[in-house]
Amino acid sequence: MKKVSAVLAVVVLVVALVSLAFAAGAMKATIKGVDAKAGTIVYTGEDGKDMTMKVDKSVDLGNVKAGDKVMITVEKDMVMSVKAAKAKAAVGC
Repeated sequence: MKKVSAVLAVVVLVVALVSLAFAAGAMKATIKGVDAKAGTIVYTGEDGKDMTMKVDKSVDLGNVKAGDKVMITVEKDMVMSVKAAKAKAAVGC
């Protein structure tokens, strides 16, 4: 019985760690608006929906403006990073 409990405890721990790893998500977005005073941004995600989210204090919103194409990282309903999206490489000759 103790072995079963130990195995079950390990499985629960692994599942908890994996869920934490997937809690953060990065996505492409287009900035629609920035409110540096309130610490929020409005962006359009890849799904076409507009979202308003709080931004972590470590993010410099002075470099973000409407129309920017960015990659944002979100953790638990908080934007943790905003970085310029990489331009697509030219295809062809």
